[in-house]
Amino acid sequence: MTTSPSSLHISSELEKDADSGITAGDKSAFRDVLSKDHARRGKAPLHLVDMTDEERKEHAKELGMPAFRVKQLAQHYFAHFDTNVSEFSDFPSSLAQTAKDAFFPDLITPVLEQEADKGETIKTLWKLFDDSRIESVLMKYPQRVTLCISSQVGCGMDCPFCATGRLGLTRNMSAGEILEQVRIAALQCESGRLPGGPTRLSNIVFMGMGEALGNYKAMMKAIRQISALPPEGFGISARNITLSTVGVVPGIRKLITEHIPVRLAVSLHAPSDELRDELVPMNRRFNTTQVLDAAHDYYLSSKRRVSIEYALMRGINDQAEHAQLLAKRLNHYGDDWVHVNPIPLNPIEGSRWTASKPEDEAQFIDILRKAGISATLRDTRGSDIDGACGQLAAKELAQDLVRRS
Repeated sequence: MTTSPSSLHISSELEKDADSGITAGDKSAFRDVLSKDHARRGKAPLHLVDMTDEERKEHAKELGMPAFRVKQLAQHYFAHFDTNVSEFSDFPSSLAQTAKDAFFPDLITPVLEQEADKGETIKTLWKLFDDSRIESVLMKYPQRVTLCISSQVGCGMDCPFCATGRLGLTRNMSAGEILEQVRIAALQCESGRLPGGPTRLSNIVFMGMGEALGNYKAMMKAIRQISALPPEGFGISARNITLSTVGVVPGIRKLITEHIPVRLAVSLHAPSDELRDELVPMNRRFNTTQVLDAAHDYYLSSKRRVSIEYALMRGINDQAEHAQLLAKRLNHYGDDWVHVNPIPLNPIEGSRWTASKPEDEAQFIDILRKAGISATLRDTRGSDIDGACGQLAAKELAQDLVRRS
């Protein structure tokens, strides 16, 4: 078993990268791919969850409200998923609209909903304040209800097989925009929107649009409030939060210092640098060894197995030699530190990247298991509703451009 010598130290340069959300420096071999309107975007309106407790109280004071009103607002938001201040029985009607405007601006508005799996999967396309589009997916399983959320508008990682990657990065989302996805989904669960009646949102995965570690500050602010108990948060255990990354090493190492037991998922997709350079351009900045070293250090620190996400692509990364090399790379660090999730690719319309043959999927998993590595084929949801992340947004934006032309 090996440990990276950098596991106990984060250089000031890496700290700067992780704090600011920068995924590549000026001299890097990789730069974020930006959408054409990236520069025109502003910041989202300030929301209750974007403020510290002191900032909330100061804001309330400026509006002529006593400080205790802030705690009331937070209690309604986090415990009851409610922002309709005019309906709060414990809040003065004379201050209701002022409080709503100041603390609960409308950050996300549903544009389109699609259902699959007999209503157990709901994919929502949201419009943000600047007319940007993001997606979230609510999924009911026998033992849990999971919400997949977005952390950026688009994505700058430029992975060629990914629908979101085709959009480029428009901007980072605010903590308020991230948390509003959670609040609304929690309200849907409580109100019986999913089959079987009222239930509870139990799991959060940062696997929607964007590279979450590229928006580090807002992501961490959101995670802390997802996992804190009301009136500071939604009370969803940090152990039920999964953070996916293509391998932004400074962000992973910064995450180690947070000591919050979220599960780390690394989108590896290839066992060698040569292949991963093509599939995951960020590999040109942080190669497979650096990424796996950081992921293993996260395991050592958190004592939580790391998930290795691996989208299987026909004839590209799904053959026996790929599985054998992946097993060798992972076993280099010791036993039982990872769980591999081979993912059947949800192809983008018109793309050359296609799903693997079932027999190749089965062989891939069999090779990993025989090598002593835990592996489970990902249960794909919503394959009939533009299921791959970014497909719905990409399609809607394309249609919007047609309407405007």
